[in-house]
Amino acid sequence: MEVRESILEKTAAFVEAGPQSAQSLLLYALVSTLTVERGGYLFKLIKLREMDAATRRLAYGLMEHMAEGENTGPEWDAFVERINEAVRGAGPRL
Repeated sequence: MEVRESILEKTAAFVEAGPQSAQSLLLYALVSTLTVERGGYLFKLIKLREMDAATRRLAYGLMEHMAEGENTGPEWDAFVERINEAVRGAGPRL
């Protein structure tokens, strides 16, 4: 039986591979908005134009994840923390 990698795992691995790339930062912004329901998950859809096809597929998967109500709970929280650490930890060391 084939085990499919989850959208959260694919996205986290993508961000970790290049945490300061424009594509990773666009996904990071999307994830940040998908964490704030009160704000209506405000993400400018025009930003999808800045994503390449592979990044858009990840973005669509994350949006589907949210639409199914799976953007809360321990798995989501661990995912958000993982990409937070990747992006924040990739900055210049002073």
